[in-house]
Amino acid sequence: MNVSQSAAAAAARGPGRAPSDQVAVRRANLVRVLGEVRSAGPLSRATVARHTGLTRATVSSLVAELIERGLLRETDFQQDGSVGRPGRRLEIDGRAVAVLGLEVNSRYLAARSTDLADGTRQERRVVHDATREGAERTIRALAGIAAELLDEARAAGAHTAGIGVAVPGPVDAADGSVRAAPNLGWRDVPVARLLRDHLGLPAEVPVVVDNEANLAALAERGRPGSRAADLVYVTGEAGIGAGIVADGGLLRGAGGFSGELGHLQVDPAGERCACGRTGCLETKVGLTAAIRTAAPDLADGPAGAVALDPQELAAELLRRATEGDPRALGGLDEIGRWLGIGLAIPVNLLNPEVIVLGGYFATVAPYLLPAAMRELRERAVAGDPAVARVTGSALGFTAAVRGAAGVVVEEVFADPARLIPPAAGVAVPGLQG
Repeated sequence: MNVSQSAAAAAARGPGRAPSDQVAVRRANLVRVLGEVRSAGPLSRATVARHTGLTRATVSSLVAELIERGLLRETDFQQDGSVGRPGRRLEIDGRAVAVLGLEVNSRYLAARSTDLADGTRQERRVVHDATREGAERTIRALAGIAAELLDEARAAGAHTAGIGVAVPGPVDAADGSVRAAPNLGWRDVPVARLLRDHLGLPAEVPVVVDNEANLAALAERGRPGSRAADLVYVTGEAGIGAGIVADGGLLRGAGGFSGELGHLQVDPAGERCACGRTGCLETKVGLTAAIRTAAPDLADGPAGAVALDPQELAAELLRRATEGDPRALGGLDEIGRWLGIGLAIPVNLLNPEVIVLGGYFATVAPYLLPAAMRELRERAVAGDPAVARVTGSALGFTAAVRGAAGVVVEEVFADPARLIPPAAGVAVPGLQG
């Protein structure tokens, strides 16, 4: 189409109607301006214009919209050059927008409300036996926690940009359903729909559901100071899973079900796993196996290990090992050996730069890593050059819920135009019957 034809097409659309390509360009420019302030801010409008190559008038118009949507705010003045009036600098507004991250674990529920600058508004963590309670009661309990945090954010003047949910099992990310979660006993559970129904959420508030290991891997990848483009995050709870970051992006597999490291067989003569198979890695290094091996009195007590919070169990394992308890030290060494056998699989298959150990692995890493690294070095086909750096997660048991919030934050920065301005905001009702 030549220039005259384009003009004719624009005239045919009539006055006041923006062509679709102009709308797309504006949306792209909103992303550019917001991203520039996010990465290099606080910045003046003139500096943003200089860095992006956009005109000052265009930047001013885009900034006005981003302020209206609660994404940017003005701060102090900055002098650009030696002449002219100083301009106000722009920064990400951490007050007007709330993002909610939720986590379903077999033994607890967690929630974290954040702003777009990754500031924590509120956090919750409650002991909950999701296996015993079942999907419907668990999602309702999760919705109850979510409703509290949504109410608190709304009372503070923030509107909700979305909700991310981390669950332990393969997820159909397209519709937010858990396909199979052996440690929960769940199959084909529509988590996103159930949560949306319980909260009475409007369609404008997205609910994103993903595997806990995937979300934890993204949280570790996005952590300040983390530069690894090839990373494997290994959960260390009742279930064992792996979130795989390859060349900077999440590796999901053809159907989105990658990362089931805990259900790979490492001992054909081993115990039966919750998935129905025999000798899975999870039966050797999962938290239940670790308690049975390193602190059997906790498993045999009146309440049983499974009734305790995993974070408390990890802390007790660390305490015993630190005090030199022989059973704890010997048990963790054995767990470390099996962990090294399991880690050799992604090392030989994927050659990651770093492997991050989460959950209880992170807590007791000093007592697991010596045996794990010995085993891993023996099994690395390409030798020491191929052995990944293995480290405990700095985020501990919060990695998955942080990742759940983070994935929604990234969606906002990828398309700020979808966020409803506070003045025209969408009310988020409380918990529905």
